[in-house]
Amino acid sequence: MLMKTKTIAFNTLGCKLNFSETAAISRRFQDGQFREVGFHEVADIYVINSCTVTQNAEKRCRELIRKAMKTNPEAHVAVIGCYSQISPAGLAAIPGVALVLGNTEKYQLFDRLKELAYKPAQDNIVDVSDNTSEAFIPTYSTGERTRSFFKIQDGCDYKCAYCIIPKARGKSRSNTIAATLATAAEIAETSIKEMVLTGVNIGDFGKPQGETFHQLLKELAAMEKPERIRLSSVEPDLLTEEIIRLVAKEERLMPHFHIPLQSGSDSILRAMGRRYNTRLFADRVETIRKHIPHACIAADVIVGYPGETEELFRESLSFLSGMDVSYVHVFSYSERAQTRAADLTDKIHPKVIKDRAKTLQQLSDKKKQAFAEANKGLTTKVLWEKDRTGDHMSGFTENYIRVKTKYNENKVNTIEEVVLNITGKNGVYLV
Repeated sequence: MLMKTKTIAFNTLGCKLNFSETAAISRRFQDGQFREVGFHEVADIYVINSCTVTQNAEKRCRELIRKAMKTNPEAHVAVIGCYSQISPAGLAAIPGVALVLGNTEKYQLFDRLKELAYKPAQDNIVDVSDNTSEAFIPTYSTGERTRSFFKIQDGCDYKCAYCIIPKARGKSRSNTIAATLATAAEIAETSIKEMVLTGVNIGDFGKPQGETFHQLLKELAAMEKPERIRLSSVEPDLLTEEIIRLVAKEERLMPHFHIPLQSGSDSILRAMGRRYNTRLFADRVETIRKHIPHACIAADVIVGYPGETEELFRESLSFLSGMDVSYVHVFSYSERAQTRAADLTDKIHPKVIKDRAKTLQQLSDKKKQAFAEANKGLTTKVLWEKDRTGDHMSGFTENYIRVKTKYNENKVNTIEEVVLNITGKNGVYLV
């Protein structure tokens, strides 16, 4: 048994879903046997909740392992999550890695770490199942004080050609609405002002139980707290007009939509195995603008997918240029083993991918600034966050515009009405 207090450090890579899960896992260690420290500090145990969505995410995980061992060569490193699920043997072979747990097993981290006390120093523990579990474990973060990332769904039944996540996360699954509301009530009991609904494919919520995401949103909006509810990414084919109308109607549902487009070329969308075309995406944007003119609309786009000729890239760029979106998350295609796209032969040269990503990012920057300018003069509400940059603090409006002001500790985790008058760089307002 671990008798004396151990120091433990956590680092999370990847999506908001991972942050939610790390927070839930780390709460198990608040029992007096462990003391949490920063990942840059000397610790007995370093835990990395990993990501495998891109090669860079995996590279970053390996860098963190080396960094931890350099900080304390005697430490144990535990790698959990998606990268562990996909490449357990490779991770276990890295010096210093004592524990590798897959996505089902990561919730056993507290108990599995105790097993290391009985293992010879050169031995490690690898526990990764085939990820076919249909169990759903709700998680939420509380460390930010202002916002909580609340996992309402996990896994994905879509079969996109480029994506490794269904193999890493398993089938789509979620709790019942009743159980989800019970967890939301726990969050409401904290000081959290904003709840961000996260998952792999949150629009798929409730399918196993015959319930819907729209029904869940309606019930959540009826709760008194927290004051704000924000959606993370929702697939275009699952973002119904019914949902858009509900967001327009309910004040506590933030007017902010994150819609993964992936390409503005129908040819590439078909090759990717996406479940919609550009016409449907355009319809969703038009519907949002009709009901919520000042809503923030973000789009995900991948550049450099195999077979994306210059002509098809220009087609995608032209489509995005004509869309009234607020900004674009630009991703360079990253080949993932065990995906259909990995077998395609018409690869795009890395320099071409880099140039296309730069071009698209420039378009995104222009749209972000234009969106901010379009909100000039509006009266809106900002939730001030605790992070401090020099003499300033910042927060987000309801429609996800970042606003900065002079630091005032009393404003942290408060919602204040402001008038957007002075725009700075990158679509940021100063008040």
